[in-house]
Amino acid sequence: MSYQSKVTVRYAETDRMGITHHSVYFIWFEEARSMWVKSSGLSYSEIEKRGIMMPVVDLSCHYYGTSDYMDELLIVTSMTKLTAAKICFEYNIYKENSLITKGYSMHAWVDGKTFKPINVKKHAPDIYNLMYNALDKK
Repeated sequence: MSYQSKVTVRYAETDRMGITHHSVYFIWFEEARSMWVKSSGLSYSEIEKRGIMMPVVDLSCHYYGTSDYMDELLIVTSMTKLTAAKICFEYNIYKENSLITKGYSMHAWVDGKTFKPINVKKHAPDIYNLMYNALDKK
């Protein structure tokens, strides 16, 4: 399952060169991932209320083009990997149907109080199954 969201580049998100600052893409990734999780049937807040957190353990971004103030962008978010210990997402950002940015994030499943890794398949099988059913099985 992929989730599509749109964003319009705000003036505050641009740098002195007039293009979107590189750090802003990570904020957009987080928002898109949150909406992807919510569209799968359970929000981040609900998962956290169950005592489970998903901290970022790896994050990358590759730029193939630029975006500028007022550009309308499409963000396509997909979960690419799910295990009992981690979950991975891919982000593709398009401007006028051209891929301008590709990103990736890996998150660990951890106990919300101790931040120690958990086996989400055993700890919360309903959450694991919900995520598994939304996995892009290519």
